[in-house]
Amino acid sequence: MSITNRGIHIGPPRFKIAVHAVIWLAKSGGVLSSARIACLVKSHATFMRRVLQSLAAAGIVESKGGREGGYVLLKCPNQITLGDIYYAVNQEVPEPEFEMQCGDAGEQLDIELEKILFETEQQTISYLRKYTIEDVAKRIDHCTL
Repeated sequence: MSITNRGIHIGPPRFKIAVHAVIWLAKSGGVLSSARIACLVKSHATFMRRVLQSLAAAGIVESKGGREGGYVLLKCPNQITLGDIYYAVNQEVPEPEFEMQCGDAGEQLDIELEKILFETEQQTISYLRKYTIEDVAKRIDHCTL
């Protein structure tokens, strides 16, 4: 977690971008191109495509081919949680393997710190699962495409 002049950031930068993308897809009610989503989110199109690919792999969005293609939500906004999105774009969440060794104190500290950080991340995901995309979209109803 980091605090900047723009607010508090939890997790990878992809998380915030992914939430923005899913919100815009929900508000559009249809297909949006990755270029259009990138423009709305103020992100680079290549980076946005990578984020959208992670969301597609998680079954949150689907890619539609063709001239009028782009991305569309696979689930209703009230069925997609912030925890789902966090997990989709941060696949490095699997439980780490902890080896209890009587070795270097630095190694032992790393192991203990990893345990704490893993627990923190699991609690973060659990908390984020309390909020759906619909919940967030309702808070920003003034936004338009």
